Formats: sequence, structure tokens, C-alpha cells
Amino acid sequence: MNKPNIILLFTDDQHFNTINALGNKEVHTPNMDKLVKEGCSFTHAHIPGGTCGAVCMPSRAMLHTGRSLFHLQKEGQEIPKEHVLMGEHLQKQGYDCFGTGKWHNGSDAYARSFSEGGEIFFGGMWDHWNVPAHSFDPTGKYDSAVPYIKDAFHSREMDVMQSDHISPGKHSTDLFAETTINWLENRESDKPFFLSVAFMAPHDPRTMPQKYMDMFDPEKITLPENFAPEHSFDYGIRDVRDEVLAPYPRTEKEVRQHMAEYYAMIAHLDDAIGDILATLEKKGEMENSIIIFAGDNGLALGQHGLFGKQSAYEHSTRVPLVFKGPGIPSNEQRNDHCYLFDIFPTLIDLLGIERPVSVEGNSLKDSMQKNDRSGHREDMYFAYEDKLRAVKSDEYKLVEYAGSDFRETQLFNLASDPWELNNLVSQNPEKVEEMKEKLYKLRDDWDDLKHPTGRAFWDFYSEN
Repeated sequence: MNKPNIILLFTDDQHFNTINALGNKEVHTPNMDKLVKEGCSFTHAHIPGGTCGAVCMPSRAMLHTGRSLFHLQKEGQEIPKEHVLMGEHLQKQGYDCFGTGKWHNGSDAYARSFSEGGEIFFGGMWDHWNVPAHSFDPTGKYDSAVPYIKDAFHSREMDVMQSDHISPGKHSTDLFAETTINWLENRESDKPFFLSVAFMAPHDPRTMPQKYMDMFDPEKITLPENFAPEHSFDYGIRDVRDEVLAPYPRTEKEVRQHMAEYYAMIAHLDDAIGDILATLEKKGEMENSIIIFAGDNGLALGQHGLFGKQSAYEHSTRVPLVFKGPGIPSNEQRNDHCYLFDIFPTLIDLLGIERPVSVEGNSLKDSMQKNDRSGHREDMYFAYEDKLRAVKSDEYKLVEYAGSDFRETQLFNLASDPWELNNLVSQNPEKVEEMKEKLYKLRDDWDDLKHPTGRAFWDFYSEN
């Protein structure tokens, strides 16, 4: 058999509980459901958090390098040459590598990763209907920039954005899907390919073709059990841009509206993914393709009174992760604790190719094929900037918050309290101490103290 193609379908801000086939019966995701039914889903896939407000930047750097949070260069703005990228490695194995969509880790890393591409967005977020994009540049320079006004209604301040064209009125989801389909339909190479489609949705601003918004009535949306008007304490993120998308206190009506728009964005995404999958079928590539569907981080949308992903709660750290293809069981689920940066080593094992020394992560191959939990992590580590650190075991999660003017501790029994509503710190001090020991061990294992945010957090922590 020829080497399998690799298709990475990567979404932006899609939390784990957003696929109908995996339990959320209010979302409309027939094509994601098809991937779930024909593949193996990891229901407890995570990111370890982030070292900056734009959590997606280190998340994407970890995904493409297979490296853990504090072993990146800074926050992942650039990927150093000694950190081998997924596409870079696959090119050495004889793959054509095509990348479209959002790339948040520097143009040099993109150029190393892909031999072909189109409609490349170098940034974190933008107006979905007017994406400042780049055409593929075989020289890898990507040095075109155009001026724009940051806030044309209130300012004359001008900045420049990395772009060589805009397709006005074309939604980002359609732009990237159509670029992908056009490449699949017109490629003539008989080499295996790595196709990376990095959508900007369902990230805000959450706008989409009206027909998708019409699918969801905000008044009929079920609020999550952990909805709250505000977070129970201030740990320094109230003014992060994600948190000011809705006023304080959050209202049920406002949150339902945001959730309806979020679900509509996902329904639009699902249709686009369906078009890509249909093209793979038409071209006869489906049977020999490994498809990976995942999201870069979660999102709160009113849970715990939060709106973004700058926390260690399940809604912010857990993401969808589905594998489908040759050698992967159908319609099975795994509850192994894993991270997105385990995808790269898993592909290496599935392909039977050499593992670069820079790649860290755990392979999930045996977990998928043998259900032996060999990739399962008994203890998971989480961080956000210099504001919190957390550890999660199979049953409990401990979250420590520390800053110059705040100090809080949370302990949750995830088995009995999956919505993380009941803080057990005062009821179970022995478990708190046990989890603290795990936290300290992981701090050292992950080299947290070698990163500026880690040193700052642990200095705050020791002072309080």
C-alpha cells in the first residue's frame, strides 16, 4: 500500500462538547459525526494552557512541533530551526505538503512546513468576510504588507498587516475550504500528501451566512450547568479581550445569543468539512487517508462567568480530537488523557517513520489500535500566563491562582462534579496536599521555572 495521505482539519476556539455524536444534541454536525462514527475519538484530549492571552499561538506551535508548553521558543511566535515541524518532517518522507488558513507561528515556520499552499492568514483573528491573506510564495519571504486603520470609526491610527490580497465578502470558512477543494481537484502528483486546513472559525467575530444562524433559536439553547453571571473571584483576566465580548454581569439572554452564534459557526464549518470529505471521496483518496480533526483550544462562553479560554477549567482546556483512516478502529472512543502535541508522535508511529529528537509527546497509536492506554497521562499539567497552575488526575483537579494581589485554591472531584462547581478545598485538605505534590513534580518535569511566566507565578505563589 502507498503511504497514507494525512489531512489535518483544525478549528479555532472549538471546545470539546460541540459534536452531536459525542453528546451535544443541540449542535448540527453531521460531517463531524461521520468522522466520529468512522474513526476513533479521544474524549479527553487537552491543551496545557498558554503563556499568553492568545492561547492559540502556543497551542499551534505545540501541535506542529510535538513539543510541550515550556519547551517552545517564547510563546510560539516563531519556531526555531532545531524544532522540527510536522510538515517539514513529512516533506523529508516524500510528501507533498499543502497548507491553507490560519498560521500563527511566523512565516518562516510556514515556509519550512509546506511545499504548496494558498489563502494563508498570518495572524490570530480578523473579520471573517475580509481575510488579509497571502498567496503561496515558493521563496518563503511573505514580506508583503498593506496599511489599514485599526478603528476607522474612532481613530486615524494606521498599522500594517501581512497580506498581499483580500477576497472581500468571502467568508473565511468558505475561502479555506474552496482553496482546499481546488487543490485536491487539480493536483497531478502521485506522491502522498499532507493537507493542513486551519480554519478561523468558530472564533469571534462570530458571523456566518444567515442560513446557519436561522438553524438556532437562542431562546431554546440550553445553558450549561456552570453558567454564572461572573467568576467567583478576580484572578486578573477581567479585561482580556475575550472577557469583554459580553458585559458584566453576564445574563442568560446574552449567553444564549453567543451560544447560538457559536453553534451556527460550527454548523457552517461542518458543511465545509463535508465538502472537503466529499472531494476526497470523488478523487479516490479517502480509503488511503488518515484524517485528524481537532480544535486548538476550548472556550467558556458563560461557563463559570467567563467567556474566553484563559483558565484551567475543562471548557477551556479540553478539545475535540478524532482520528480516522487505515489502521484506526471505527466508531470507538478513548478516554485516555492526552494533549494535542501527542498528534505528531502518533502520526510518526502510524507511518512507521523516524522520530525527530526534538519531538516530545506520547504516541496514541497503541491506545487507538489496542485500547491499552499506553498513551494515557496519569497526571496533566496546565498553566495560564503567570496567573495559575493546575494538575489533573483521573479523578481530581487542583488549581492554584497567584498574583501580586490574589491567591486562591480550587479542588474539584471531576468524577462526581464534571461541571467543576464544588470547591472541596476545605472538605478535603489531605487531597489538596497530595495534588500539590503532583503539581510540584510536574512543574519541574515541564521546566516551568525556566520560563518567565513560570518564574513569576511561582514567586507570587511562594510569597502568599
